[in-house]
Amino acid sequence: MRKNWAMARHQIAVLALDHVVALDLGTPAQVFGAARDASGAPRYKIRTCTPTGGPVRSVAGFQVLPDHGLEIIEEAQTVVVPGIHGGPPMTDGTIDPAVSRALRAAHARSARIVSICTGAFALAAAGLLDDRPATTHWYHAERFRDLYPNVKLDPDVLFVDDGEVLTSAGVAAGLDLCLHIIRADHGAEIANRAARRCVVPPWRDGGQAQYIERPVPVAGAAGTAPTRAWALDRLGDPLTLAAMAGHARMSVRTFTRRFREETGVSPARWLLGHRTERARTLLETTDLPVDQVARRAGFGTPAALRAQFQASLGVSPAAYRRTFRAPTP
Repeated sequence: MRKNWAMARHQIAVLALDHVVALDLGTPAQVFGAARDASGAPRYKIRTCTPTGGPVRSVAGFQVLPDHGLEIIEEAQTVVVPGIHGGPPMTDGTIDPAVSRALRAAHARSARIVSICTGAFALAAAGLLDDRPATTHWYHAERFRDLYPNVKLDPDVLFVDDGEVLTSAGVAAGLDLCLHIIRADHGAEIANRAARRCVVPPWRDGGQAQYIERPVPVAGAAGTAPTRAWALDRLGDPLTLAAMAGHARMSVRTFTRRFREETGVSPARWLLGHRTERARTLLETTDLPVDQVARRAGFGTPAALRAQFQASLGVSPAAYRRTFRAPTP
């Protein structure tokens, strides 16, 4: 069972290390700061710290002067480590012992530990990713594997949620992960409201595999976007790979390859993600019985819906609805 993080003024500590990536550093405060309930009350308290409480240099050519040192990590329910472009975690696989102790102590007391982009190098250097699934920016994947062979690295996804330890891919994937955390803590309504305030999509298709440098495709080559739009209008139907390929007028093999190139995931995984989001929205915003939610979201049976919710969210559909369904006025 996942821990319930939906508490009043959940405290987040953002740890800026030397060589911090400026955009990654600003992402948690911007996105979590946009998470507010219907009355406008903020759901998170975000503070920034450095290992010594003194300035660290960003790779953007300016220094970051925080208000706090590592002491705020002791009080935080969530600790976020933004990306870095340099330093011992990326060069020799080591980290400041004080930082390692602070992160490990937070993890030991069940705080949620999050990295954005190459912040995963810091978590790995502290030993928090050993034998865990994780991701980082695809460009640095080879170096990461060399330094941290015990981590189950997946460089194709936008983020990895492994319960109390979460990692994201590069730059904008940090936005995706922060919104995912808000959605898990407070439901789709607050997450969608935060996404609108940040002018970003609340849910992004696929993984970072679609952004990896590859040869430019042949001009005029047919894409799968029209078929994806067609499928989204029919999530409740028993869509098959053959039917989707037929709509795109491609062979199953060609369609599967093109689909993965464009989205970073397989058609089956893409469908499952969107069907899960549809089910979450229906549970939050309607009084439909669970069997009807399962049918409308494309799972067919309540048993299939329950299995997916347990696997991806750690709760049953009924428990999810009790947590996130807005009370009737």
